[in-house]
Amino acid sequence: MSGIRVLVSGASIAGPALAHWLHRRGAEVTVVERAGELRPGGQAVDARGVAKEVIRRMGLDAAVRAARTETAGAHTVDADGNVLETFRADDDGGDGYIADIEILRGDLSRVLYDDTRDGVEYVFGDRIAELAQNADEVDVTFAGGDRRRYDLVVGADGLHSALRAMVFGPHERFVRHLGRVLAFYSVPNEFGLDRWLIDYQDQGSGRSAGLRPVPDATRAMAMLSFPAPTFDIDYRDVSAQKDLLRERMAGLGWSTSRILAHLDDAPDFYLDQVAQVVMDRWSSGRVALLGDAAFSSSPFSGGGTGMALVGAYLLAGELAAAGWDPQVGFAGYEKRMRPFVEANQEIGRLHVQSRAVSAPDAEPAPEPDMDALMAVVERAISGVELPDYTAVPDSRAHVEP
Repeated sequence: MSGIRVLVSGASIAGPALAHWLHRRGAEVTVVERAGELRPGGQAVDARGVAKEVIRRMGLDAAVRAARTETAGAHTVDADGNVLETFRADDDGGDGYIADIEILRGDLSRVLYDDTRDGVEYVFGDRIAELAQNADEVDVTFAGGDRRRYDLVVGADGLHSALRAMVFGPHERFVRHLGRVLAFYSVPNEFGLDRWLIDYQDQGSGRSAGLRPVPDATRAMAMLSFPAPTFDIDYRDVSAQKDLLRERMAGLGWSTSRILAHLDDAPDFYLDQVAQVVMDRWSSGRVALLGDAAFSSSPFSGGGTGMALVGAYLLAGELAAAGWDPQVGFAGYEKRMRPFVEANQEIGRLHVQSRAVSAPDAEPAPEPDMDALMAVVERAISGVELPDYTAVPDSRAHVEP
């Protein structure tokens, strides 16, 4: 062990992924999570391109694939359910509209937790209440009253990161609302869903509704979105969120009314703004940010999970390669990650713009430059180098994945 003590805030995907690599590099890692346990279910997330290579290097390819939703593809439909377009999961080498590796957020979180729990300390039901750092260490006071000292602290606590607000400033400085709201929750599979995602988009209103399969064939995941120039509902006020969803989705065709009928019974309801986090820097002294806390690209990019996995690999590797010097390690992490992040954020913005409703008298939008678009897509999928870090410790160096 290097003796380096690292605290990671957040136990969704970015946090446990970072814990995996930090532990392999020799650090003593604690992960604190304000929820009392791992949060199950959630939105289906994807791994494409270079993110699949990170999973392979973690030795988790088999475990992740075993937990996939096994979605065969997607159909876009009209209001009567007639199929307009079809996309298969094996399109573009598994990196297309429906990824070859598609997994519920909670299931991927469980895979990462199971992989790390024997070598990493997890503290559930607590959070960082106060933090003070100097040139040599970080003093942390937890809400539960415990006080500890760490060499480094990393915030991997999502779009609404409490650690980011504590160290870098209020959310309003960094969170960019993209003009849409997204909701999803599980419903009984009374729709005959069988391994195929179904997506309905109403071009006139900019609203959409969809259903996607989950590993439990008796259930399905509903996905609803609508345009919203502003968003000021507290992300923790579930009752107000449900009222807003009913109001904005009323009258939408296809199977929307049947989906909304299950809203009050949903055990895993989620609604939030479609937003990105844009920051000039992702570190301050001995504190850094990772995943959505640092560079959310929005769910509409399809790249958030990939960025979390790649970022975890690079952050741990750069720190270890720098002898755990935070100034050098954090700088290396940002230099390698930022072009990858910017490409994914551009994809997120373009996708949201494609759902925008044009005014009746507006000029037709110009045809996109497909060569330029595909170049951005390629950078968002595979546009980052993964160093081998052969010169730094690796506790699994001789273990075949």
